[in-house]
Amino acid sequence: MPTLRPSTSSPALGRAAASLAALGSLALGIAVAAPASQAASRSGGPVQRSLNNLVTVDGFPGALASVRQADGRVKRYTAGVADVKTKQRMPVDARVRIASNTKMFTATVVLQLVGEGKVKLDEPVETYLPGVVRGAGGIDGRNITVRQLLQQTSGLEDYDDELFADFVNALNTYYEPYDLLKVAFAIAPKSKPGEKFAYSNTNYILAGLIAQKVTGSPVGKLITKRILEPLKLRDTYWPGEGETTIRGVHPTGYYPASPTNLINVTAAEQSPAWAAGALVGTPTDINSFLAGLLGGKLLKPAELAEMKKTVDAPGFDTVGGARYGLGIATFSLSCGGFAWTHGGVAPGYVTYVGVTSTGKAASIAVNSMITSQAAAEHLDQALDTALCR
Repeated sequence: MPTLRPSTSSPALGRAAASLAALGSLALGIAVAAPASQAASRSGGPVQRSLNNLVTVDGFPGALASVRQADGRVKRYTAGVADVKTKQRMPVDARVRIASNTKMFTATVVLQLVGEGKVKLDEPVETYLPGVVRGAGGIDGRNITVRQLLQQTSGLEDYDDELFADFVNALNTYYEPYDLLKVAFAIAPKSKPGEKFAYSNTNYILAGLIAQKVTGSPVGKLITKRILEPLKLRDTYWPGEGETTIRGVHPTGYYPASPTNLINVTAAEQSPAWAAGALVGTPTDINSFLAGLLGGKLLKPAELAEMKKTVDAPGFDTVGGARYGLGIATFSLSCGGFAWTHGGVAPGYVTYVGVTSTGKAASIAVNSMITSQAAAEHLDQALDTALCR
């Protein structure tokens, strides 16, 4: 997304705004914001107040957060409601679609394969997917490296906006990864490989295909066996083929069809996100992943150092000055320095996450999509508060 943490299986902010009129006839007549008294009943410290504001000021139905101290102590927060019809309170540490945060997991798997000698970062994509990357405007896998995919500098355009022009239909349509590539490769690139940062989910579809090709295993299984199981992330999972619902305890996810109306989009086909954004998880699990990743539990020192090599990433966040590495980015903190982050927007859910150099991690989630720059800034501020206070 421009100006916001980019989406995976959702339209960019401008596209979402343009879609509101088309979706207006489907609105359910449900008020966006939870009652102010609902959020106020959980007033407390700065993190709690920031969640309350996401509900009462920005109109998200509910919000939840988890903060993990460097020593492993965890504190969890909620505000607002999980369901605007029943007014059920937001459950603690519920599962949500973590969207583009999946890219951190996919990049980690590819870097593990680099450490095992099965993939080379500066090798052309053509080596692993011969003849696959060809398209409009001279798109050619012989000129794009694995590093450029993970670093978002390949120049390949995003299939997302084209695919989700008809948002509601796309939620119920199954796509193979090569279907997504066909859409992307029909769009002429606006920049050359290696020229500049340009966020594109297409890069991570290709990264997932490379991981599958060199191992012979599905990317979901690779993420499960190499990351989720070793770190004991029991509340995070890769959806099965055709699985559109969310397992276990989770809030209803909403698409804002107008400033005052919501559409329930909890059930959604995840194949359009795939290796770029299909995972489901909890804020606490995301924090455990971040702490494990940056703490050296998943990558060897050489590969972790490669992950941290960054390029300027204008527009990646609302704070400004972001830099993007191999699947992770920087997030400037008001208390000094930066956190490692990603974040993601899926149909019905937004997650902002970060981990500091000291090992403190935080994840913030809401159960509706962003409709304003102010709301995006407040999500950034909530994450900053959780990491700095």
